[in-house]
Amino acid sequence: MAAAMRLLLFDVDGTLIRCGIQVRPILSGVLTEVFGQAGEMDGFEFSGKTDQQIVLELLCGAGLPRERVRSGLARVRELYLERLEAGLDRGRMQLLPGVEELLGELAPRRDVALGLLTGNWEGGARIKLSRFGLERHFAFGAFGDDAVERRELLPVALERAFRATGRRFAAEETLIVGDSVRDVECGRAHGVPVLGVTTGWTPAEGLAAAGADRVVASLAGLAAELAGGTAAPGLHLHARR
Repeated sequence: MAAAMRLLLFDVDGTLIRCGIQVRPILSGVLTEVFGQAGEMDGFEFSGKTDQQIVLELLCGAGLPRERVRSGLARVRELYLERLEAGLDRGRMQLLPGVEELLGELAPRRDVALGLLTGNWEGGARIKLSRFGLERHFAFGAFGDDAVERRELLPVALERAFRATGRRFAAEETLIVGDSVRDVECGRAHGVPVLGVTTGWTPAEGLAAAGADRVVASLAGLAAELAGGTAAPGLHLHARR
């Protein structure tokens, strides 16, 4: 019988790191160059959306035909990643509490597989994580390149986890860790539990109301629990029935 193993899928922005406001002008400049406008970013809700979804909603909301926007997505991604790599300043970013220690403890374990489940284009996720050396912990994941809707990313992540580990992870062996309602909705759509963290833009009440299995203020001190070793009271890491 195969040894027990847990798959942990992490969101990036608001869960592992925060970039501040510096990414928005980069994206705005790229959209303006490709489409002649960037749409209405003031008041736009970015949290939990894929990069493809963000571009489509901004530009279609400004009146551009969806097919025109879709045809420009590859160019937007190319320019955005170039400028993100050149312009993303670590000094204006935040490594969120407990993250470095958590990943450092979990990465060497043989009973844990670490992956990403993020709306960022893969290149963008890795650029952001590289500012703190975190990208080395994640050999696979599902990204904003793979789908427009976040809930479509989980099957992709599971398939890539299988390719990386040779193991098919069941829902009860998998955990999504994220800061947005869309992280929670993604997990619930597939019967996978979600640990909500309030280091992003969604308050605890919002994550709980969306159906997160547990909500925490940060990821500090959770390595043993997330690995499935010793679960503290109230840490429910089994899929909802």
